[in-house]
This record gives sequence, structure tokens and C-alpha cells, in this order.
Amino acid sequence: MGDFGRLYEQQYAVALFNQMRYDVEGGGGPQPQLLHRKVPLKNKSIFSGALFQYLEENKKWRNRFLFIPDSYNINYYDNKQAHDRGLHPKGTINCAGYRVLTSMEEYLELLNTSLPGVKAKVGSSPFLKCATQFPLILWHPYARHYYFCMVTEKEQQKWNAVFQDCVRHTNNGLPEECKVQTPAFTDAVRLYRQAHGHYGTWDMMCGTPPQILANLVMETLLPEMRDLITPKLKGKMHEKQRNWMLISDAVYGLVQSQAQAQYEAVVQSCEAGRPPLETIIRTDMDQIITSKEHVTSKIRGLVLPKAEKLLKVSIQPYISSILEALMEPTSRGFFEVRDLFFRELVDMSKNLLNDGNKEKLGEHMEKISMLAFHPVKMQSCYDKMETLSLEGLQQRFDVSSPSVFVQRAQILMREQMDDAVYTFEQLLHQSLEGQEGEDLCKTVQRCQDRVIKKYDYDSSTVRKKFFREALLQIFIPYMLKQLSPSCSAELPRFQELIFEDFSRFILVENIFEEVVLHTVMKDIMMAVKEAAVQRRHNLYRDSIVLTNSDPNLLLLGENPPIDWAEEYGGGQEEEDGESAGDHEAQKRRRMKQVVSMIQLEGTPSVLPNESCLEVPAVENIPEETEVRSDASLSQKSERQVPNGTKEDVNRNAVEEKPPTNRSTLKEEESTTEKSLLDTESKSAIDCAIQEIKNAVQEEEHELRTQKAAESSSSKEESAAEEVDAAHNCQEGARLNQADTNKDTPSSTDQKPLDSPIREVEVMSASEQQENHITASTQDSHMEKTIASSQQDDSGFQLPANEAEGEEHQTVKEECSDSETGEDTGKGESAHMDHQ
Repeated sequence: MGDFGRLYEQQYAVALFNQMRYDVEGGGGPQPQLLHRKVPLKNKSIFSGALFQYLEENKKWRNRFLFIPDSYNINYYDNKQAHDRGLHPKGTINCAGYRVLTSMEEYLELLNTSLPGVKAKVGSSPFLKCATQFPLILWHPYARHYYFCMVTEKEQQKWNAVFQDCVRHTNNGLPEECKVQTPAFTDAVRLYRQAHGHYGTWDMMCGTPPQILANLVMETLLPEMRDLITPKLKGKMHEKQRNWMLISDAVYGLVQSQAQAQYEAVVQSCEAGRPPLETIIRTDMDQIITSKEHVTSKIRGLVLPKAEKLLKVSIQPYISSILEALMEPTSRGFFEVRDLFFRELVDMSKNLLNDGNKEKLGEHMEKISMLAFHPVKMQSCYDKMETLSLEGLQQRFDVSSPSVFVQRAQILMREQMDDAVYTFEQLLHQSLEGQEGEDLCKTVQRCQDRVIKKYDYDSSTVRKKFFREALLQIFIPYMLKQLSPSCSAELPRFQELIFEDFSRFILVENIFEEVVLHTVMKDIMMAVKEAAVQRRHNLYRDSIVLTNSDPNLLLLGENPPIDWAEEYGGGQEEEDGESAGDHEAQKRRRMKQVVSMIQLEGTPSVLPNESCLEVPAVENIPEETEVRSDASLSQKSERQVPNGTKEDVNRNAVEEKPPTNRSTLKEEESTTEKSLLDTESKSAIDCAIQEIKNAVQEEEHELRTQKAAESSSSKEESAAEEVDAAHNCQEGARLNQADTNKDTPSSTDQKPLDSPIREVEVMSASEQQENHITASTQDSHMEKTIASSQQDDSGFQLPANEAEGEEHQTVKEECSDSETGEDTGKGESAHMDHQ
């Protein structure tokens, strides 16, 4: 940490000078065409759900609820209720430096490399037995490992995509907003590793500065510690591996805490000395630049001949092949991003074509707005980059692994997707403000075409920059390693050419690296430009699009973010339901989740707090809730009963009700079975039939009385009679429709049309259970007869007196039919039991 602190102080002054010079002179380069979202994940969470975790403390599997906020740290709780109440998590996982493994074989292979002298025998059982056959393991070379299990393969795939996104985000590197601290830190780390003979790319350059420094310390400390502790480990092979992991994790935590304290002290001292440095730079910037150019020309005379010879022999023959190896998977990944964005907008347009309104548009846009941060949907884009292979180059150019380039390209894909979505949001919102009656699909299509063109240009610009940076990361360390032995001894004599006042801003080591970089940069630029001229992989030349091609669009980037759910409906209802409770609880409930929660259908959202082995497997895990239209439901019912009668259709409608209705129907059927097996069932049925007959006679008497009253009133007012007949016809049709869809009785305050409903109501509880299906069948049969009698085939209404005559005849037929209720009930119950 002492050596690093001295390097950091030197590089801090150089980075401060470079930043102030850049602010004065400015920098060229093409301007992006898409807008950039400043805070993309405001009030958003990435994912949450329940799974099984292995605990090292008691060596058991337990249920855990995982919640991943916008920081991409994994918080785990005992259950979902603990998270909802705002309790502190049981633990938090920072995924920087981790790898996600999907099988125990991969894990054991990496585990055997941690202790070279302790390896598992062939065929020996692992120290950890997975609870299910779908594990996910977070592996780290220094920190503790985390073990999870899922119930199904689809659940494992979703969690794998989420964990990979957490690792990718935390490995992204240091924030680019810190224009001085970030380059000073990265240059200090690189120079420190080069001083110890490490020139190539480094996989563990990930996480926060204290984490990177801890990785830097552990790189040299771990081998020494292994040699010291391994001979003293006792027990079986599995116990040795487990104890070594615990020791390594404890040491890593100590190193990280000390590195953080010392790094913060170094940064604080540099920031305190920044004002006087800025004063010197502003006063003497021209002289500093002149002095630096003079020293650069002298060093170039020393380095250039050797660098050009090395470049011609060892670099130029490989530039085109390495560039092609980078362009193929990267371009396919960016094309997949474009296709995914296009498909989502096409699906939205299709849904708006049927019942297009702004409320539906707001629902779709609420989902599309977070498309870039949906790891499951973006996984197809990321997978294209996983095929990158640099075999044969890793030994020659000291490239540890292609994971550094893979993760960087995947982060750029996510940024480009979010820029495209954000630009589309702003254009669409501007188009909707002044256009009420215009077709939404046409508006979406115009904005979509406009954004796709801008994406193609920005995609080309981002990819070309990525190719140049990747080639530099591959070639520069190799050239420095080859040139340093012959040039480093002569560099100190050039320090005498620098004034003492400017010596803090001009370092000969940095100038040496800049000379080497400019030597190879010309060939790299030519190779990338040639690929753009040939339009390979849809690359554009920088001169195709002007700098300020769309100035009006840039003004939209200053607008506040759009809340589609609140602006176009759907957000107010949620706020009304959240009036109770404290502010933090409301904030947690309002936090929207990018990925739909894993919830098993028909089971609680949180798994029971017991061992994973006791939880049965469930096949279906719905990724997103699908809304089915009424037309699809009707088609499904037709497919189920292609040749059935109307009663069969009604019974299927009953069976397609939610699970609560279905369970109630099953309970009634089981109760009916038990009552039929009783010895007193026959007497109960006879009693029920007698009561039905009495009720029918009373209803018939009431009907005749009402008929007499209606006939007298019709003689006085014929117009009122027509109105009543029309009302009866509409009510009967409405009753028929309601019974056909729901198969449940309506209210009891209707006209004589609902006499069977009142018959069912006067029964006792046991009689209702025994004759439930019989009564519902009679209801549907009688009401369909009434509806058909009041309307002819052409749909015209019958005269009032004919409708009244048909009603009277129907009631008589129903009285005779009620005598056969016992047989019908038995047959219907047997039929339902069979189903």
C-alpha cells in the first residue's frame, strides 16, 4: 500500500493536468445520435424471489428470499415478510470478482485448483450434496462461496441470468464521472503490476477501489499463505478444502478493510493538495505543454526505431485476424439488441391494433422502458458475445482470458439498448401530446423507424471505439514488456530536461507509454477504418452523419423521466392503496421490479421455512403474467366440448372458474356423495321432491294471480302492456345470458321467470347439497326455453300475448318436469363425478 500510495500521488497530478487541458482544448469525435438516460434505475429493483441456500454454519439447506436493488447487490432474508417489514437482510453479496457456476462438476474443478496439494480422488463424493438437481454457485478466488438450489430448470435459467447481470454490472469498472481519480487509480494499479512483472490484462480489476487493492494484495499474499498453512490443515480432503476457504475469506476481509482505510487516506491527502496544483496549471499551462512536447520528441527518437521494428514483425500480421475475431461476435450481439428492440415494438403495435388506447400504450411502455435492464430478455444478446475466442493469442500477447472483453461488450449492449428505448420514449411522448385522434400504431411506427436509424449509426460508433480499445489492451502490454528492458535504463536522463516546477505534471514513464501507444495506434485506426469503408458488419464511416444532425432531439434529453403508468392510468390506484403505513414501507411497495417475480402457480410466493428436500417439485413457473382475451377463453371452451350439449358447455364454464369456486364445487360434490351413501338419503330425497311440488304449486298460484292483474291493466293501458312485454323479454334474455356464463342463480326479486330459483332457496342446507346440480340444470333449461320462446330465429320480438302464453305453458311443463327431479339429480351427480 505504501508503493501504491506513492504511484497514486504521482498519477493524480498528471491526471489533473490532462483533465484541465482537455477542458480548455476540447476533444473531437462523433456526437451520439441517441439520448442517454442519466438515472436509469430510479425507484426500480432488478429482481426478487425465493430459493434455497446452503448455510455453512449448520451445514443445512434453508429457504431464503433474495432481493436485488438497483445497486445489483444481492440481499437475502429469512422470508419475504422480513423484507416487507424493512428488516435488515441476513447478508449482502457484492458480486465483484465472482463467477456463476451451474453444476457441481465446474465447482469441484475450480475447488481442486485452490489447493494444489489437496485434490479429490476420482469418483469420490463432493463435500456438498445439492438439495435439487438445479444448483447455482457463486465462486470467488479469495472470498467465501455461496450455494443456491432451484426447483426447476426454468427457474435456474432465470436466476442464472440475474446473477450473471449482477456480476457483469459490478465488474464494469470504476465510474467515468470521476475524471481525475479514476485515471489516476487505474494508471497507478497498472504501473504497480508492471513493476512486479505483470503486463497483461487482469481479470480481478473489478469492483470498488478497495476491492481492487485487496485483489492486488491477495495476488501475492495467497501463494505465500497457502505454502504456510496447507501443511498444517488436518482432517479429510473435504474438510481441508472447507477450512481453507474459510481462512481465505477471513484474510480477504481483513485485507480489504485495511486497504480501504489506507486508500481513503491517500485520496483525502491528494484532494487537499488539489487547489495549489490547479493554480500552477492555469498559470503555466502553455509552458507545461511546450516542455512536454520537447521531452516527447527526445524520447520518440530513442523508442521509435525499436517500436517500429517490433510492430512490423510481431504486431501488424495479427491485427486483421484479431479484429475479425472481435467483430464477429460483437456485431452479432448488437444486431440481436436491434432485433429485440424491434420485436418488442412490433408486439406492442399488434396489441394496440385491436383495442388501442393510451391506457394500453402506457402499460406496454412501462414494460419496454426497462427492457435494457431485464437480464432474462437481454440474455439472447449477451450469449452472442460468449462465443468470443482468442485461442492462440493468450500466450503470445499475455491475455489472461477473453472475459474482460466479453463483459465490456455486454455492458455496451445494455447501454445502447437503454439509449434506444429512452430516445423512443421521448419521441413518442412528444408525438402523443398534441395528437389525440391519430392512429397510435402509425405514431409508434414513425418513432420506431427514426430510432432504428439512429441506433444503427450509434452502434457503429460504439463498436469501432470498442475494437480500438480492445486491440490496444492486447498489443500495448506486449510491446511495453518487449521494449522496457532496453529503454527503461535510459529514461531517467530525460528527466533533466523538465523544469522542476513542472516535474509533477510531466513523467518520463508516462511519455514513454504514450510514444508506444501512438506507434501502434496508427495501424489500428487504419484497420478499423478499412472495415468501415468496406461496410463489414454494418460499420459506418464517421463522416456519414453530421455532428448536429438533430438538434431538437437533444433538447428532449433535458426533460424529466416519463412515468407511463402514472401519466396514462394505473398508477393512481396503487397510490390510493398505499395511504396507510410509514414512508419507507410505501417507498418499498412503490418500487417497481424490472423482472417478474418467480412465483409458482397455486403456491405461496415464499417457500415454507423448512428443508428443501421436503418441498415437492413444481413444473410450471410463469415468467410473466399473460392476459388472455375473452375470445381465446371461448375458443378454449369450444375445444373442450366440441360435440357437447348446452348443459355440457355450462358445466365446462363452471369448471373453468377460479380455484376457489372449483374447490367449493368439489366440496359440495363430496358432501353429496356422502349423503347419498347414508341410510336416510332416500327419505331426504322424497321430502325434497314433495317440497319442490308444493313450491311449484304456490308459484303457479301466484303466477295466475299476477296474470289476472296484468290482463286487467292491459285492457286499460295497451301501451304499458307493450312496454312490460319488452321489459320481460329483455330481462329473460339477460337472465339467460347470466345463467349461461355463470351458472348461478340471480337475485330473488324478479318476475315469475325465476320461480325455480326461489324453489332452491326454500330448501334446507342438506337438500341444497343433494339437489345442487339438478336445480342448476333445471334453471338453465327453463330459462333458455323462455328466451327462445320470446324471440324467433330472426331476432324479432314476439307480441306480448304470445309471450305470456308461452310463459304459462313453460311453467306447466316445468311442474311436470319437477316430478322427475330425483332421477335427474342422480344422473347429473353421477355425470359430474365421472368428469
